[in-house]
Formats: sequence, C-alpha cells, structure tokens
Amino acid sequence: MNWIISKSEKLTYHTNLKVLLEPIRSDIEGFTWLISDLEYNPDYHKGLSIDHEHHYFVLSSSEFQNLLSSDVQIIWGVLLGIPAGRAISVDGRNLPFAEFNDLIWKNGNIQHQDAVIEIDCVDSSYTIVKFKDRMLSDKFQTFFSEVIELEKFSNSYS
Repeated sequence: MNWIISKSEKLTYHTNLKVLLEPIRSDIEGFTWLISDLEYNPDYHKGLSIDHEHHYFVLSSSEFQNLLSSDVQIIWGVLLGIPAGRAISVDGRNLPFAEFNDLIWKNGNIQHQDAVIEIDCVDSSYTIVKFKDRMLSDKFQTFFSEVIELEKFSNSYS
C-alpha cells in the first residue's frame, strides 16, 4: 500500500493536492495533518496556514481543506494524515523529512506512528503516497491506475 507517481496525465504538476487526494477526499475530512520539511512557492498563496517561518505545522481538517483548495505546488515536504482527536506529539529535533531521507523509499516506513497516510513530495519530480488503510489505498490506486508500487520502483533503481 505504498505508491509512487512519477508521471500522470491527471496531475498538471506533482503534488497537486486537489487532484492527488480527490479519490479519498471525503475519507480524509476527519484528519488532522502534520506537515514538515516544507518547500513551496508562497508568492501566490496568501492566507494559507503554512509559511517558511516554521519547521512544521499541525493543520485542522478545515485548514487542510483550504490548502487543498489552493493551487500551491509543494516542492519538498512530508504530509501526514492522522485521525482527528488524537493528540499529535511532535519531536522538534526529529521531524519527518523527505529531502535526503532514504527511508521514504522503503515500504511501510511512515514517519509518525499515528499517521494513516503519508505523502512525500520529492523535488517536484515524484510523489510517494503510503497508506496504512487498505480501503484508502485501493481507492487511490483505482483512480491513479498509473501508480507504481514503491518497492518495485525502488528496486528498479538499486
């Protein structure tokens, strides 16, 4: 239940969150989101609950829906979907990260113990999406039939 998108005609750019999460949008409405290692172009995205001043963000479902509705392209970053109502513990010295993290290429490695979904944005070139929930994974894979199993993709480069 670990996928990578390297090419898709459905996405005008990698990490187009509005399209990327479309197949599971109603399922994730009750999630809180931990976002870290964030690099994006902020010039046209005023009013979002993210910025370059902080190392991580915890967004409510409505704040995340605002991010989804924007047209922001995340270049680097980790987005972790955690069921709402769970206290999110964050170790500021050990934040989830994508850049130079070999572990994101490993199956089953989700960087927060309570996360059900992890989205790793890799230099606007790849989007890795990991699920702990098979139903969400199946919906995602049905919508994005072009996804590649992460392990197969990783093995082709080793």
